Amino acid sequence: MVKKKTAAIYILVILGSTLLGAFAGVVSAYLGSAPSLDQVNIRQNFTTYIYDIHGRLITDLYTQNRIPVNINELPDHVKNAVIAVEDDQFYNHHGINFIAFGRAILVNLKEWSFAQGGGTITMQLARNVFLTQKKTIMRKLEEFLWAVQIERKYSKDEILEAYLNEFYLNHGIYGIEAGARAFFGKSAKDLTLSEAALIAGVIRWPSRYSPFVNPDIAVERRNFVLSRMQEVGFITAAEAAAAKAEPLVLAERQSRKVQARYFVDYVVGQLIDMYGEDMVFNGGLHVYTTLDLDMQRAAEKALLEGLPVNRAHEGDLTQPQGAVLALVPQTGEIRVMVGGRGEDSFNRSVQALRSPGSAIKIFLYTAAIDKGMVTPATVYNDEPTEFRLVTGEVWRPQNYYGTFSGPVTVREAVESSLNVVAAQVVDQLGPQTVIDYAKKMGITTFVEQGRVNDLGLAPLALGGMTKGVSVLELTTAYSILANQGIKAEPFAIWRVTDSQGHVLYEHTPRYEVVLSEQTSYLMTDLLRGVIERGTGRNANIGRPAAGKTGTHSDYQDAWFVGYTPDLVAGVWFGEDAPKRMVYQGVTYGSWNAATIWGNFMKEALKNTPVRDFPKPGGLVEGILIDTKTGLLVRDNCDLPPEEIRREIFIAGTEPTEFSPRCSEPWWRSIPFLNQ
Repeated sequence: MVKKKTAAIYILVILGSTLLGAFAGVVSAYLGSAPSLDQVNIRQNFTTYIYDIHGRLITDLYTQNRIPVNINELPDHVKNAVIAVEDDQFYNHHGINFIAFGRAILVNLKEWSFAQGGGTITMQLARNVFLTQKKTIMRKLEEFLWAVQIERKYSKDEILEAYLNEFYLNHGIYGIEAGARAFFGKSAKDLTLSEAALIAGVIRWPSRYSPFVNPDIAVERRNFVLSRMQEVGFITAAEAAAAKAEPLVLAERQSRKVQARYFVDYVVGQLIDMYGEDMVFNGGLHVYTTLDLDMQRAAEKALLEGLPVNRAHEGDLTQPQGAVLALVPQTGEIRVMVGGRGEDSFNRSVQALRSPGSAIKIFLYTAAIDKGMVTPATVYNDEPTEFRLVTGEVWRPQNYYGTFSGPVTVREAVESSLNVVAAQVVDQLGPQTVIDYAKKMGITTFVEQGRVNDLGLAPLALGGMTKGVSVLELTTAYSILANQGIKAEPFAIWRVTDSQGHVLYEHTPRYEVVLSEQTSYLMTDLLRGVIERGTGRNANIGRPAAGKTGTHSDYQDAWFVGYTPDLVAGVWFGEDAPKRMVYQGVTYGSWNAATIWGNFMKEALKNTPVRDFPKPGGLVEGILIDTKTGLLVRDNCDLPPEEIRREIFIAGTEPTEFSPRCSEPWWRSIPFLNQ
């Protein structure tokens, strides 16, 4: 009998030791699963902000709308409201409040649920930042370990600050600062006691206690928080009563701003390339851009009011679509970017490549002037002309109205956008020379090889490029003329800082001298005539301006690109699937684009002082010429006044011979008067 008892004792000891060892192993494994201090890095998602050139908010970017706030900026009643209702022993424990946790276990056992969690602020922070919201025993055990390690690594104020920036308040709002702005239209540091208590009350059950959803219930919850603050000694009874008596006055609920959507997408794409998607949407960046919201709105208004509507496209994207892009010629700052009617994300100012029509003619005339081949007074014969192409075909270009003007100066050819003269100039220069100049001025989309390419007269004289050109590149090319021959690389982002204000990026402008000042000024002077007397008269804005129209031969694309000394802008419109633009029996073309341009520029420059284009040295002006020969005329020449004009030249290129069309003065026939 004694032996049996002894054996039983041995068995119990062995079993107990085994169970104890197993328990110790489990505890050891549990404690061993604790995260290292190196793993405990509190990183929160913060909202990124994009601003215009004047510091006005364009939009914000986030996966969680969270605005960082420093705990030292917050008054005590804001911090205490949260502590009172979420963890009144926060400063007295080391991450776990065992008394509160034990009390929660008893309640949960009684109700057979997870009705109470007994979690401290530190445990909640661990759950929100490092774990999941799933209610399980294992997750609660993990919370213990993370909470202890958080308390080991961070101070109480650091933990509280992280928590105040972390909690969710419904409506996509995270943290005390975003909550204060959303609910009360103010910063968290300016919250009253009553307002702070209301926000603190929302934390426990955001979908129920949100004042936007259930204002009466939110007030009841606020009053509960105020009572808790009184119970724990944070406020007096009188302060609690006064705060409870305050009416609930909420800020107007703001829908999320969507401004300059195409520009924002353009900037976001660049930011993602620089910092990655997570940093852009969660990193709390402050992005200072070149956009001017006032100009942007003016451009959007001018475009939408100037575009017709194709009723046959109801249910799809409205057609035609359009684009406006404006930049500062001296710096390259993009002030405006409209990529369509706002119905999609395809940015037609940057992504669309379209036929530039006659807007391409600046390249051939710029090349010809720069090489000294022509002057504004050079005369061409605008008449039916045949050109034999490299393919052996014969090309007979037509002017817009199907008529011909006979002898015309380059100035007249530019103003009237004469195709026959443009073709003659390209033929003299050679297509490659024109392309080389266009590439120097920023056009990257020429096709120079293959069976179908742009090395021909038609693509370069009439703008029927193989691929087409973007509004951004063509506008940048024109900006060189506005900036005395200097190309300023276009850009959209001036500066990027992190959430603490540290500068991450600062733009360095890039410049390149492309043309001489004299060539640029002469081209500008020719393009001024387009607006004052030629095809771009709808773009006349009552101040010095220059520009060029462009219409696809079948009215599939309409352009106007122009500039003043302070701003250059390009306007394009056309159907996304190119087709002839005839609506309700009315044909649309570059004259409509010029109207849009003019309406935009008048508004954009209304507060900008009027100034003329700066005139460089090396020019001679005021020289009288015969517009039918391009040669000099004397002051007393008897030609019709409309066939005489004063012209400007680059010094050394002016004519030296007199026009034979002027009658000789009578004294020329008396020999001794001419000795």
